[in-house]
Amino acid sequence: MNRRQFAKRAALMAGAAPLLRGAPTPKPVRAYVGTYSSPKGPEGSKGRGSGIYAFDMDPQSGYLTQRSVFKDDTNPSWIAIDRTRTHLYAANETESGSVSAFSIAGGSGELTLLNRASSGGAGPAHLSIHPSGKYVLVANYAGGTVAVLPIVEDGKVGEPVDIHKDSGTVGPPKAATGPKGSFAISGHDKPHCHMVESDPMGHFVLCADLGLDEILIYKFDVATGKMTPNTPASLTLPAGDGPRHFVFQTNRHWFYTLQEESSTLVACDYDSAHGVLKPKQTISTLPKDFAGTDFTSEIAQSPDGRFIYVANRLHDTIAWFSIGSDGKLTWAGEEWTRGDYPRSFTIDPTGNFLFSCNQRSDAIVCFKRQMKTGELAFTGQYTAVGTPAIIRFL
Repeated sequence: MNRRQFAKRAALMAGAAPLLRGAPTPKPVRAYVGTYSSPKGPEGSKGRGSGIYAFDMDPQSGYLTQRSVFKDDTNPSWIAIDRTRTHLYAANETESGSVSAFSIAGGSGELTLLNRASSGGAGPAHLSIHPSGKYVLVANYAGGTVAVLPIVEDGKVGEPVDIHKDSGTVGPPKAATGPKGSFAISGHDKPHCHMVESDPMGHFVLCADLGLDEILIYKFDVATGKMTPNTPASLTLPAGDGPRHFVFQTNRHWFYTLQEESSTLVACDYDSAHGVLKPKQTISTLPKDFAGTDFTSEIAQSPDGRFIYVANRLHDTIAWFSIGSDGKLTWAGEEWTRGDYPRSFTIDPTGNFLFSCNQRSDAIVCFKRQMKTGELAFTGQYTAVGTPAIIRFL
């Protein structure tokens, strides 16, 4: 055996050593799926989900195994898990509007309903947890309000301590920008708060109002939970574009907002000391020659902060963009969602898999993510869930 053969065999034996020693199998990761579950679901359609589902994800394959379901017919269409991983909060997208608080059992991950409180408006479509862990922030789409609910004893939610009703001039029905021939028209009848989230430092709260075409910015008092308009009080986007969701990049100084009706991303610099957004780039979420109607839905960044991903509904793709050293975006690719109307998607904690909630296809689809290029590859895995809206990992 020559030196090269010896080295090759030694390497093979070293790779096999963990198998010979009986290396432990990675523990499954618990995932929760919120659904549309009431007879009156999204866009007037019937919800086919049963409530909040609990799954185990195999971290090696991405395969989802259902463990249980907390039956709930109030459209728990958005969920968030606190940083202690002991409580889950759900926005119940109904006309009355409420937020549910659940405890998460340490071993089994089973959900126990603690209480419900008013969301401070109709049709809550999004909620988030303030970095302090003391408040749940709720965006009431139908009601056009943003509310602050305190997290009280044992993880329950209290009634709102502050409610702000969005006001201003609504934009035109059709976006000023967007793809050729688009008939993407919705939400410009009145203010519609579609997302609310604190900046990473917890000093400011930002709200994307689709109807007003603005990102509203509030100063936040963590001692009281009160919000006051910042100066300036908003970032104005092109008329009719309809800001839906946004994300802060991991460096905390770059901000990306996704517009539903124009299918665009706007990259901004963020002044964290003063809560000011400064736009520097607008880029389409669709291929260069695309024509027709599309509605974007979700935006997320990779765990390493190198890529931005967005979902396109009707076009039914997940597109990804590389983030440059100046924070600007470059189109990098897209992948078919293997289903209809991706309402949202989530990258698992390892960064290896992306899961698309295909609302109208009643399935969650798993993709393998390539770390270096951001590329997505279909794993062949479909998980049946009625009108899935969101998946979150514990």
